Amino acid sequence: MSKLKSGAAAALQDVLRDGMTLAVGGFGLSGIPADLIEAVRDSGVKDLTVVSNNMGVDGKGLGVLIEAGQVRKVIASYVGENKLFAEQYLAGKLEVEFTPQGTLAERLRAGGAGIPAFYTKTGVGTLVAEGKPLAEFDGETFVLERAIKADVALVHAHTADTDGNLIYRYTAQNFNPVVAAAGAVTVAEAEVIVEPGQLDPNHIITPGVFVQRLVQASDRVKDIEQRTVRPRAEATSATETADAASVPA
Repeated sequence: MSKLKSGAAAALQDVLRDGMTLAVGGFGLSGIPADLIEAVRDSGVKDLTVVSNNMGVDGKGLGVLIEAGQVRKVIASYVGENKLFAEQYLAGKLEVEFTPQGTLAERLRAGGAGIPAFYTKTGVGTLVAEGKPLAEFDGETFVLERAIKADVALVHAHTADTDGNLIYRYTAQNFNPVVAAAGAVTVAEAEVIVEPGQLDPNHIITPGVFVQRLVQASDRVKDIEQRTVRPRAEATSATETADAASVPA
């Protein structure tokens, strides 16, 4: 049975509610389910707990939910280039739970695997471990981390079939696979959608059993937070050669 819906709003129509936990794949502005994020904004749901690597930037990515005042709590590994996020946090409007990036990925992975909690050395002796159970194994101290299971998970894939099997590319491989498995309901957007049987099974990263709904991703500019550039070496060399040639002998 095809899982393809007519659009992002239709795919989320009966699964969003105030106070829910929303897990979102991608990394900053890269590999994020931008259409689905905007559909969440347009739905008007509020008091959300959002689980993601970071919250994007002002006015883009998950930053649009911050801007709309729809987020109550954030579980993330860092803030990102987001001034409004910082302002809401300092004003007491936003609760923040910082989690080391690897631990965040493993908490989501545990949620998808049905593992309620696990021990890790990461964060022991820091604020990350405050209030959490500690235990000793082989003479070393570990902290207990709880799994994350989201009410709804939103992910972005490059290619999917209508059964919901997903293939990711490049930066979209960050967090999307673990987020997809951690959702009670997982909604995916994909740039290319094909019929069942057209994907090489060896390339499928998220099996369709984890995906309940699928939408066609819109063709849009793929933003990044910051762009750092420098002249190419060959261009610099060519300019120097031209300058040297113009100097009288």
